[in-house]
Formats: sequence, structure tokens, C-alpha cells
Amino acid sequence: MDADVLALVRRAVPRLSAAEAKVAETILGDPTLVVDLAINDLARLCSTSLSTVARFAQSLGFSGYRELRVAVARTVTLAQAQQARFGLDTTAISPDDEPAAIAAKLAAQEIDAIEKTARGLDAAALDRVALALVEARHIDLFGQAASSLTAQDLQQKLARIGCSVAHSADPHLAVTTASLRSSEDVVIGFSHGGETAEVVQAIEVARDAGALSVAITSAGDSTLALAADIALLTHAHESPFRMAAMSSRIAQLALVDILFVRVVQHRGEPVSIPLQLTHQAAAPRRRPPS
Repeated sequence: MDADVLALVRRAVPRLSAAEAKVAETILGDPTLVVDLAINDLARLCSTSLSTVARFAQSLGFSGYRELRVAVARTVTLAQAQQARFGLDTTAISPDDEPAAIAAKLAAQEIDAIEKTARGLDAAALDRVALALVEARHIDLFGQAASSLTAQDLQQKLARIGCSVAHSADPHLAVTTASLRSSEDVVIGFSHGGETAEVVQAIEVARDAGALSVAITSAGDSTLALAADIALLTHAHESPFRMAAMSSRIAQLALVDILFVRVVQHRGEPVSIPLQLTHQAAAPRRRPPS
């Protein structure tokens, strides 16, 4: 089950019936209502039936309202603890916030994204990807915009330990290289929402060519996740006031770090040699300390 049930509710809204969507919007508007209200009280508040609330819970993968209520309570408690850690009433950023408040809210949101990603990690799936990367003839990384930055980060890490790895932000080149892959190769697509058409297409082409395809996304039911052989999920919610990917990028980078460390563990002793060589090669370009 999703480490953040509220993120699960947000993603479910487009596919819900009108009555179920009203339940979802009520919960997202004030999650503490679910903690405090019995199913009949929530149904009355949403002007709907008990069966609608029960169906809504089941559509999210819960056995019923009681299990949904426990999950929401856990998420609310964690969010409140995160706010208390930074002395905040809310982590939502407003246009009038001072720099200190912005810093505290961003820190709380990004720490929350890392913690939820780590807690929700599918260890078996991550290990399968790490082993595949170790054994791969070649690795392709696909990502656009902010997700391209995460792909570049993983490219640099893998290149430093001697992996044959490439990333191209050009969608035409990505599809072209994807078509040349085989069962000896691995491809990874990055997309927070999992609906970036260029990334989905590259993953589909590479998968059809025989490569092991991996999705790194926050949406387990997204087009990208469903198109890939393996999906590794991040957990981050972007504030509506923020105009760029922040928490989502931090969550992706955290997952990439975990994956890379596991690759290094599986590679064993030989990685120390390329790491030392790459460090020495870059050393002359570093300014000596004053």
C-alpha cells in the first residue's frame, strides 16, 4: 500500500464516480475528518451513501473504510510530527512567506518526500534492478525536464564505476537508441507523474526490443509504470504554489542514491579501481585549498 494514502487519493480522483470524487475531495480538504468520523458521519457530510464511501475505500485497495481510516490517521500523524519538528502550523507555501518560513517549509516537505520514499520502497524490486544494472551490456536513461536532471545524476554515478550508460534529453534520439536495445540491456524512464509521452514511448520501444524496462515514478498506476517491467515508486507531493519540481526531484534523487549504493554492493571490490581512477583524473581540475 502507498506510503502516503493522501497521494493515493489524489491520483484516484480522475477515475472516480462523481459521488466517490466528492468523498475524495472532502478527505483531501481536511484529512482529520476521516480520523474523527465514523463511516455514516462521513457519508452524511458528503451527502452520499455508506456504500459509496465503502466502494471508494475499496477502489483505493483497502478492504473497507476502517482500513482506510487507519491509513489516513497514520499519514496525518506523520505530517503533524513533521510540522512540529520545524515549528510550523502548515507546510503549504504562501506568497507572503518570509525567507525563513520558506526555508522551513521546503525542508519539511523535502524531508517528508525522502522519508516516505524510503519507507515505501519495494526492496525486492530495487534489488532486481540493481542486479540487472550490474549485468547489463548497456544502460539507457530517459527523462525530460526536471526528471532529465535525475537521469543525468544516475548516469554520472554509473559511469564512474565503469558502466556503459547513456542519457539523452532529445526525445527523438532516445527512441532511436531504444529501438537498438536487446535482452542484454536495461532502460530506465524517469517521470514524476508517469505520463510524460516521450519517456513512455522510449520505454515501450526498448521493452519491445527486449530490454528490461524500469520506471521511476510516483504513480504506480500511471502509463509509464504499467508500460515498464519494473516500477520503483517515489512519494512526493508538490505544493500548488511552487512553479517547479522540488520535492519530486528530491525523492527521485534519494531513490537513485539507494539504487546506486546497491549496485556498488553487488559489484563488490572491483568498483574501487574505477572510482579511484575517475577521482585522480578530475583531481588536477580542482583548486587546492587555500
